[in-house]
Amino acid sequence: MKDSPNDLYQKLLKGDRRAAARLITLVENADPSARQALKMLHRHSGGGHIVGMTGSPGSGKSTLTCRLARHYRDEDRSVGIICVDPSSPFTGGALLGDRVRMQELSGDPEVFIRSMGSRGALGGLSVATNDVINILDAFGKDVIIVETVGAGQVEIEVVKYTHTCIVVTMPGGGDEIQAIKAGILEIGDIFVVNKSDRDGAPRAVADLEMMLETKPGTSEEAWKPPVITTMALAGEGIDELAAAISAHRGFLVESGLLEEKTVQRMRAELLEILNLKVSRAAENALEEEGVGAELVRRMADREIDPHSAADEVVEYLLKRAGR
Repeated sequence: MKDSPNDLYQKLLKGDRRAAARLITLVENADPSARQALKMLHRHSGGGHIVGMTGSPGSGKSTLTCRLARHYRDEDRSVGIICVDPSSPFTGGALLGDRVRMQELSGDPEVFIRSMGSRGALGGLSVATNDVINILDAFGKDVIIVETVGAGQVEIEVVKYTHTCIVVTMPGGGDEIQAIKAGILEIGDIFVVNKSDRDGAPRAVADLEMMLETKPGTSEEAWKPPVITTMALAGEGIDELAAAISAHRGFLVESGLLEEKTVQRMRAELLEILNLKVSRAAENALEEEGVGAELVRRMADREIDPHSAADEVVEYLLKRAGR
């Protein structure tokens, strides 16, 4: 018998992993029944610390996430991990590479791992990903780690949805220069030079520290992002990284910025949902009414520019809503 949204809600609050997994699947499939459960769960969220793990491919984000999760488990803290993988071009689902690499955690009942497709969202984050963060938060996870795609695109969106953002680099990857070009330097609360046994690690650390020291617009009261060296495969530097995350959370609480970040996340989440709903409404209306084909024809004939066409769609939707 299929569980109702209320059943899933009740079971999840009692610690039922299958209910959590089922609800996440409904969210990923955009099943309308998930909304009722999410609505009820919202007031139970807000207790977990959300950590973003971003950086270039090959820098060792997955191994670092795994080691960090193991550290938290040694402290008897429960962990949720969301791996935002590149979506499959055939199914739209995640490729599950990260979850394969985290098999050593799979037997721990206090660690919940979920791979999700980025579904083309900027930075690999989506409305579904935020819903899953909320589910794991309400599920009672003390720490929720969101590992982003790392497919070379600017991954600055992650800062909107996390309390602490970790940027992972490695020696010799040119990441330091890319950080300046892509604006990644602006989002990091903690910087990690992983694979620090490689040649060039001290230089990579020095370059990052210099960039952070000379970053414009930094006040004396602001958080000073540390640069930490790790060798994730060997488990080295993990204690220092966890301590930096704890220190950053303490700073957020003492400065009042934790509440500010929560408001920022709620606003970003609201805008994401609105963008999705408006986009779907526009697509559906244009397809159903046949207006879209006429607009595209007029654009192709250079009778109307794309911006003016978009204005017409907005006016059409407003009139349609006012019926």
